[in-house]
Amino acid sequence: MSKAEAEPRVRHLAHVWAEETGYVAKPGYYPSYSSFKSWMEANGYGHYLRFRSRCGADYDVEHWLEEELKPRIC
Repeated sequence: MSKAEAEPRVRHLAHVWAEETGYVAKPGYYPSYSSFKSWMEANGYGHYLRFRSRCGADYDVEHWLEEELKPRIC
């Protein structure tokens, strides 16, 4: 799997994880990457965490998770 293929799937799964776990974004807090990663692996999505990346797949996936679930300021 390439990084470009994994990104939209991981971004979508961030919202699925948030809904399933009851995660609510709050200013100053970040979602738990280790919890998200464990959830992905336990639910058969671990293959989306394995792609080549200059900074490492964990770094990129954590960044996508934070971008997707950051609090929206109205």
